[in-house]
Amino acid sequence: MKELYHYNNKVYVILRRIPHHNFNKKNGDLVLDAVGLWRDHLGADHVLKDQTHFIFCHTVQDVEWEEVLA
Repeated sequence: MKELYHYNNKVYVILRRIPHHNFNKKNGDLVLDAVGLWRDHLGADHVLKDQTHFIFCHTVQDVEWEEVLA
């Protein structure tokens, strides 16, 4: 079962969480290119960040209930 994450009135399916330190150089600088490469590799369309992790997500689109119920 996939974990859902609600943020700013949107719902995301979490594909993977990766700790911040995995994207830091030895001097502590963040390597954003590496975050982008992981995003592309996982097929994520959005990356969120919390206190300890980057959260690679897929955005849940709004459901058209008329189509689902038909």
